[in-house]
Amino acid sequence: MSYGIFAAFWAVSILFVITPGVDWAYAISAGMRGRVVVPAVAGLLIGHLLATLVVAAGVGALVAGHPLTLTALTVVGAGYLLWVGIGMLRDPAVPSAAEIAESGSWARWTVKGVCVSGLNPKVFLLFLALLPQFTDRSASWSVPLQIVALGLVHIVSCGVVYLLVGFGAGAVLQTRPRAALLVSRLSGAAMIVIATLLFAEQLMR
Repeated sequence: MSYGIFAAFWAVSILFVITPGVDWAYAISAGMRGRVVVPAVAGLLIGHLLATLVVAAGVGALVAGHPLTLTALTVVGAGYLLWVGIGMLRDPAVPSAAEIAESGSWARWTVKGVCVSGLNPKVFLLFLALLPQFTDRSASWSVPLQIVALGLVHIVSCGVVYLLVGFGAGAVLQTRPRAALLVSRLSGAAMIVIATLLFAEQLMR
């Protein structure tokens, strides 16, 4: 693959990465909790990696060809996002010394991050629609290997941006409890809105 293809893909990919969404909301939530930004972001990246591997293995095209399977994936993902969003509204992250000390285990935040991104059908559909367009069947690398390479480019961009978002939220909001409360509730509301739109999209089909 040429550097030009990588550059073109990165230019498109970074536009999606810097657009606030569910991943941003989760990174911000972790940042306000204090010490769990790294495991939370690691979980998000693992979810993106799993989506990349699914598409590279050809399973993505198989799922896309079976509407019921894709519908089930969307409903499960939307349900999880709805559950996380409601949880953030009920228990918004308002940083305090005690809460930062008891922010939860790294494993819990990592697994939750995997679920947030891995069960987000928009991530899967984005990869399914975007990655294959930047492959070259005449290249020396196989198409699955090209998809994995492009996916890694996207994941690196996600890692940099999400860490900046998480640590930035922690630095800015930990000393501003009212702002932190508002941002946490907005993040939870954003997840609920996205989940609702996903459910509505399925009902309208």
